Amino acid sequence: MMEEIEQPLGGEYEALAKEARLQLKRMVEALLFASSEPLSTADIAVRLPDSVDVPAILAQLKEDYKNRGVNLIVVNDKWLFRTAKDLSFMMQAEAIEPRKLSRAALETLAIIAYHQPVTRADIEQIRGVSVARGTLDVLLQTEWVRVRGRRRVPGRPVTYGTSEKFLMHFDLASIQDLPGLEELKGTGMLDSALPPAFSMPSPDDTEDLADDEEPLEDNYELALEAMEEDDKQDTDES
Repeated sequence: MMEEIEQPLGGEYEALAKEARLQLKRMVEALLFASSEPLSTADIAVRLPDSVDVPAILAQLKEDYKNRGVNLIVVNDKWLFRTAKDLSFMMQAEAIEPRKLSRAALETLAIIAYHQPVTRADIEQIRGVSVARGTLDVLLQTEWVRVRGRRRVPGRPVTYGTSEKFLMHFDLASIQDLPGLEELKGTGMLDSALPPAFSMPSPDDTEDLADDEEPLEDNYELALEAMEEDDKQDTDES
């Protein structure tokens, strides 16, 4: 008799638990679709009941969407929906044709990505040539590069780093997914006969300021003025 009673109760419990998991998954799905920006696990967790296993729900949603027209992806530990790669060609009519970057801008972007945080003087030292203010302006306008802070040296020059939009545009889950030395050699972008002591830095785009950095002014306009001051100092020195 007990078995006859427990069996339906157990089945009912399983059905309720399944319905609860489905509802939680729908809630996370709705949050991600409604958000204009990628969401971290913590961003999602604060909007759900306590003790919800958000990573497990995200993993299930990612699996659910892996063969659909949109996929759930993670970029810089934040989650967002994006058109499936094999269907991206269908979006070309709606896409705005981006302005092609000059070689100087591409080289500057690569230096910032691998060496961040860097100042303009750092970039010039690595490239071996001066960096035009317009080059940095273009990269800031694309929002692939951001102003991080100020270097604790005379003149307090601003420092640059890459942004989350940089990762999203180049389809990188994290800055560590940038190609390494051997990959760049394989693509022909680096000479295979490099000096024995040649090495590449391990890219790090953490938002935490480095030991030799200090916070930027609250007013972003002051940061732009600081960039102009850098330009003026360079002009005066030359």
